[in-house]
Amino acid sequence: MKGRVKGLAQRGSTIAFGTYAIKTLEPGRLTSRQIESARIAVTRYMKREGKVWIRVFPDKPITKKPAEVRMGKGKGGFDHWVAPVKPGRILFEIEGVDPDKAREGLRLAAQKLPLLTRFVTRNDFVPNKK
Repeated sequence: MKGRVKGLAQRGSTIAFGTYAIKTLEPGRLTSRQIESARIAVTRYMKREGKVWIRVFPDKPITKKPAEVRMGKGKGGFDHWVAPVKPGRILFEIEGVDPDKAREGLRLAAQKLPLLTRFVTRNDFVPNKK
């Protein structure tokens, strides 16, 4: 069933692996295509330096009936996979690049997603003084 994504994210709401991340500000669904296009945008901008973690996985199947089919006759066939996300969920994390490059890379990724996002950093992170 479709359902609604209610409440705030309890799990996956803190940065676990990287130093910089984007987190959602609104509930919604991310399709596997949207997640993949955001991943490609980040890795292309970073030119394979640093490391990227994808913190969401599309594990909910969505079904759809063909166009111009009458009501009834059972559930439609499989169409695509989605990841339901709640506000506060971390979507992507980055480590091993400078803050400006991380911010721009994650901004490009956020443009590929249908949700409002915010750039966040790890609380206990202290940048190197040069």
